[in-house]
Amino acid sequence: MLERILQSSIRNRVLVVVATLVLALIGAMSLSRLPIDAVPDITNNQVQINVIQPAYSVEDMERLVTFPIETALTGIPGLLHTRSVSRNGFCQVTAVFEEGLNIHLARQQVGERLDRAREDLPEGIEPAMGPITTGLGEVLMWTVEFESEGEFVTPEGERLTNRVQRLAYLRTVQDWIIRPQLRTVPNVADVGAIGGYEKQYHVLPDPRTLQSYGLTLQDVITALERNNRSLGAGFVERHGEAALVRADARLRGVKDIKSVVLKEHQGTPITIGQVAQVEIGGELRLGSGSVNGREAVIGTAMMLSGANSRAVAVDVRAKFDEVMQSLPEGVTARAVLDRSRLVDATIDTVAHNLFYGAMLVVVVLFALLGNFRAAFLTALAIPLSMLLAALGMTHFGISGNLMSLGAIDFGIIIDGSVIIVENCLRRLANKQRELGRTLTHEERLEVTRAASHEVRRATAFGETIIIMVYVPILALAGVEGKLFHPMALTVIFALTAAFILSLTFVPAMVALLVRGKISEGENFLMCTARRVYAPVLDFALRRRVAVVIAALVLLIGTGLGFARMGQVFIPQLDEGDIAMHAMRIPSTGIEQSTRMQLQVENAVKTMPEVEVVFSKTGTADIATDPMPPSVSDTFIIFKPRDQWPDPKLSKQTLLDKLRAAIAGQNGHRWEITQPIEMRFHEMIAGVRGDVAVKLFGDDPVALRATAERVAGVLGHIDGAEDVKVEQTTGMPIITVRPNRAALARLGLDSDAVVDTVNIATGGRDAGQVFQGDRRFDIVVRLPEPLRERSNALNTLLIPLPRHTEAEGTQLTGDPHATHIAPARPLADLATIELVKAIKPYKVVFLSETGGIFNNENRLIETINLALEYDELMQEDWLHSGMRLKLKQIKTLLDFLPKSSSVSITQPINLPKELFTDSGSGTMVKHGFRIKNYKAADSAIKVDFKNIIEASFNKKLIPDFFDQNSKLNIFMSSCNRATIAISEDFLIPYMDKFGVLPDAKGEGLGAGLWSEMRKVYPKLFWRSRRNNSINSFYSSICDGCQKHSEWHVYWIGIEDYSLLKDCIEYAISKPKSVI
Repeated sequence: MLERILQSSIRNRVLVVVATLVLALIGAMSLSRLPIDAVPDITNNQVQINVIQPAYSVEDMERLVTFPIETALTGIPGLLHTRSVSRNGFCQVTAVFEEGLNIHLARQQVGERLDRAREDLPEGIEPAMGPITTGLGEVLMWTVEFESEGEFVTPEGERLTNRVQRLAYLRTVQDWIIRPQLRTVPNVADVGAIGGYEKQYHVLPDPRTLQSYGLTLQDVITALERNNRSLGAGFVERHGEAALVRADARLRGVKDIKSVVLKEHQGTPITIGQVAQVEIGGELRLGSGSVNGREAVIGTAMMLSGANSRAVAVDVRAKFDEVMQSLPEGVTARAVLDRSRLVDATIDTVAHNLFYGAMLVVVVLFALLGNFRAAFLTALAIPLSMLLAALGMTHFGISGNLMSLGAIDFGIIIDGSVIIVENCLRRLANKQRELGRTLTHEERLEVTRAASHEVRRATAFGETIIIMVYVPILALAGVEGKLFHPMALTVIFALTAAFILSLTFVPAMVALLVRGKISEGENFLMCTARRVYAPVLDFALRRRVAVVIAALVLLIGTGLGFARMGQVFIPQLDEGDIAMHAMRIPSTGIEQSTRMQLQVENAVKTMPEVEVVFSKTGTADIATDPMPPSVSDTFIIFKPRDQWPDPKLSKQTLLDKLRAAIAGQNGHRWEITQPIEMRFHEMIAGVRGDVAVKLFGDDPVALRATAERVAGVLGHIDGAEDVKVEQTTGMPIITVRPNRAALARLGLDSDAVVDTVNIATGGRDAGQVFQGDRRFDIVVRLPEPLRERSNALNTLLIPLPRHTEAEGTQLTGDPHATHIAPARPLADLATIELVKAIKPYKVVFLSETGGIFNNENRLIETINLALEYDELMQEDWLHSGMRLKLKQIKTLLDFLPKSSSVSITQPINLPKELFTDSGSGTMVKHGFRIKNYKAADSAIKVDFKNIIEASFNKKLIPDFFDQNSKLNIFMSSCNRATIAISEDFLIPYMDKFGVLPDAKGEGLGAGLWSEMRKVYPKLFWRSRRNNSINSFYSSICDGCQKHSEWHVYWIGIEDYSLLKDCIEYAISKPKSVI
């Protein structure tokens, strides 16, 4: 078969060349349409479902929304699994499907299941599917800001006087000017936004004024809904002309809303403006945006899955520049993250490497072949193979990226062509010398055919073997398959194209170009190589046993060396920019998080390498990666390196500078990663770390305890960094539970309580205001000062039924009556629970005294309730007010975890109490009693063994107590922490120190240590070099000597010779846990 192909190619050489050029032209057209990206898209095939309902708590959202949706999705063909995130007012369900399943079919099936699930969902819940995008989908981000501070007058004449109104206008510009235009760009899946406030018209009634007029919150909502309608009324004909009749009672702004009549009394209207404040405001937002220390709106253009990210980014940027010309005067927008920059830089690197590689190959060909025409036609195989490979890549939807293009090896691609051309030259030259003349046309074609066929079989085997090496990679699935399939297919396409070219195009070109007198000989380079290689080859053949042994030794040595090398799944792509995850305590609200994040940005932008820093805090409107309000994503965009003070600064040094810049920002925990890397982690697995362990179960307490133990094990692994457990508790929840007996006495039902609380705190939509093509909600809720008051819920007035007689009030049932409407405060009708639901780590009591002082007027820094409560309550100097406060604190702590504590401090010291370890004022904690056993019985030994084995996650050796005859055991009364001191040596030796994993953070270890040190002023001990407690040991010891396996610590030992014996004793002592 190869013979016939070669013969046909040489005989129809012109046709072969023309056909090859046509295919190359088609390949060039395919190359222009080839999707370009920095890295392969490894996002799994998924559909996201988002639900927003601000009135729902976490528990309600999970029970009433998340679980029914997940249940409805089960059984969809091709569904692999689902995962979900439930937060206050928001949930997201992610359905992951098999690779290869059409995403549009998957979304259609999900949509059908959601339609059926609506009957199981609460009224008003509207699940929405997220855009069809991936981890590489965020192609452009921009900020919308004011050019200057201060008041702003909109083109419509509205005067924006406060921060909320200004930010609401920025969001309006983003949602109604920028977003609609960018959505028209081809292959843009959607345009998201975060930050600012969605503009609303707020109606903020005064509860007392409403009561004085005999009105309720529901009356205000009803009046707004009835006075905000527009209906068609048919048409009339006058003098042959038809005129449409339209009744338009739409509200158009603040003035119209104020004039809505609520009721009338004796001819005098009572309007909304008389009982409520009406203003432009913003929604109760779930997220915020900021840039360079100022609040702003951040927009994101998301690319449609499978599109050309570079082309989309360029098109979006061009449209964005066009949109900027239409923004209102005084408002500006600027791009802060452009994916095309990274793609261009990556592809530029790959292109340069490919170009230099190709040039090097061409130079070597010219140098070694010694024939210009032969070297030229051999080098033609490089671009032609690339163009034909581009044809295959476009057909199979493979993007040109670092993995696919970077894997191409030009040396392998032209192997077959080099061998054929070189053999043809040799055979043609030999034939000329044999005949002593120039070959005829037919003779030249025959020699070319014979020379090509002579080596074609061998080269075919070689190229086939190389191709087969890449075939098993195609069997990879999941993330590995998405990552390596493009590389394998691109190489296979290029090698297959080179194989076909060497079988057809190369022999045809030899027949066309290599003519006339042909001289084939060794040039200087080949002669030199022969002189060097011949003796080496001769030696290897004479000493073949020794050479084979040396090769085996070298193989084994390199294998051992390879086993000791660090290993990664794939080298990390330096994206050039940094994404920093800032986490705060879960109870941090969105406004406080935003203020803290602005301080972080101000700290980061002091770095001279930083061009711009912007952040997303909380959840965006299109929540592809939902975050709670306490979490921020900080994007740090750097200047070009030639603008840095030190252009040669390494990435690690840059990260060290960043950590130093944010070191003074208290109240945060950090994760530092890269933008694309972070998005991949989030979308693939729902987490942002490199490695995550997910635990499943029904008991949150048991899950938390198990997670802490898992984190303890992971933290001891060499190289593990930033090991943490996700915070699932600590978010304050105020639960209002109606008192049904009290409601029944007043003729109320629980719906009246729930409805009033919902309107007062969360707000209730009461229609919309239309302004051109824009529309804004009208929301009724309590004024912000009332909502922020700590006793706002307690004093919230619940209206009683109009037919109810209330203490001293005679009701007439007249809706126009002017007497004060009967109402009761919420505290009389329901219980309001807060602290029990929080389970906080620390509760802070603010007091003007700043703590508890003893009879000498000295501050008591710590109170151990288990040891000191009864005695303190009997002290005469403890006045009744402080005695009552201490009793309340004890009652509170009885409901909280053992790790919780209460601090009493002055208001001015609150930041110090919250964000530093030293704290201030008086700390009150559960406390515990310490027991000391010098002669432990069997029960104590069992308790000791259980604590140590749970703490170390290892087994205590069976003869531990036999090896230590003089053992003094300190143990907490709750049997959750212990210390063992051996007195078998000259100086007491601390053999074991253990705390149960679920007791860490309660102060048990510190308390035990303090009591033990009262007995043993001199002490030494050892600890494994990677033990997480070593930082604590280093802070309290007098000295430490580090060895390969152990660190030896000591306290109070000043005799050097004795210290030397102690160190030797500690190092040589057998292990006590295995």
